[in-house]
Amino acid sequence: MPLSVADDLPAPLPEGSSFADRELRVPLRGLAETSEAFEIPVPLLEWQAEPRPEDARILALPQRTVPPLADTGGATVESGPEESEPAPENADGDPPGDVPADGEGATEESTEDPPDIADQLQGAADSVVELVKGDDSVVQHGIDVSGWQGRVDWQHWWDKGKRFAYIKATEGTDFTNSDFAHQYAGARDVGMIRGAYHYALPDESSGAAQANFFVDNGGAWSADGQTLPGVLDIEFNPYGPTCFGMTESAMVTWIEDFHDTYYERTGRYPVFYTNTKWWNRCVGSRHEFEETVPLWIARYADDVGDLPPGWGEHTIWQYTDSPLDKNEFNGSYRELVELARGNLLE
Repeated sequence: MPLSVADDLPAPLPEGSSFADRELRVPLRGLAETSEAFEIPVPLLEWQAEPRPEDARILALPQRTVPPLADTGGATVESGPEESEPAPENADGDPPGDVPADGEGATEESTEDPPDIADQLQGAADSVVELVKGDDSVVQHGIDVSGWQGRVDWQHWWDKGKRFAYIKATEGTDFTNSDFAHQYAGARDVGMIRGAYHYALPDESSGAAQANFFVDNGGAWSADGQTLPGVLDIEFNPYGPTCFGMTESAMVTWIEDFHDTYYERTGRYPVFYTNTKWWNRCVGSRHEFEETVPLWIARYADDVGDLPPGWGEHTIWQYTDSPLDKNEFNGSYRELVELARGNLLE
């Protein structure tokens, strides 16, 4: 759906008028093919009698740098794709300053009439969308949170370039994240594409039971371009035996049960969050999940490393847990939206 600017635009400016350090909130429609309108502050270009639209400058998103591998007390460790980003001191703290813009371009004398104000606004709106979605030539960054994070300063992380988020919804069949509702809404309110994840406890109940519990408590999916498919977080058991006391065959059966039930309930296959060491030990290679399941791999190092058997590539990489879990989507913003819509990797 093409981007549209609302019809309630101001009247054209009188000859000789100028804008400087002014802002107009422009309702945008069409992003991610949703009918829901939202507003983005659009700085009006400084306009004089003879403007040159080509002199406008649009800021690029921050370049990829190196993340820390662990909590280093605020120091940056040169070993990953993004620099250390300490969380704000409190929820009311000001986010880091904006990247400074380039200097304004000079205007030249001309006999041409000034462009129509509607054309200026449409161009500015298009540029804002470019800024919001990011450079499609680079990967997209995100975070994941749980009840441990409580109230999250989502605007801070948006300003840091994070464009997607996963929020813990459930664990087993008797635990729900009491912070889920406001965390899930908060991520969306700042513009992030978001989804929910379920922490698996295969030794407590069936895969079907846990999939149903997940869907009933925040893990559902909708084809709105804003909701990522739900995640099955299956990894080392923090409460007992590494593989939950299950054989490889039993574990595969349990995962299949969750996988199939989630699909029956939502029309989407879940994403799997895991790490290669645990998967090789507890699941093995006797399965075909890679045919339907996007892989979210956890590895706190300078690269993704080896993947579990079957997957030729990852979809998301969790590369650090300091100061909270940070992730990298293996694709552009457009591909991230397509994953949310259900048109990618399935």
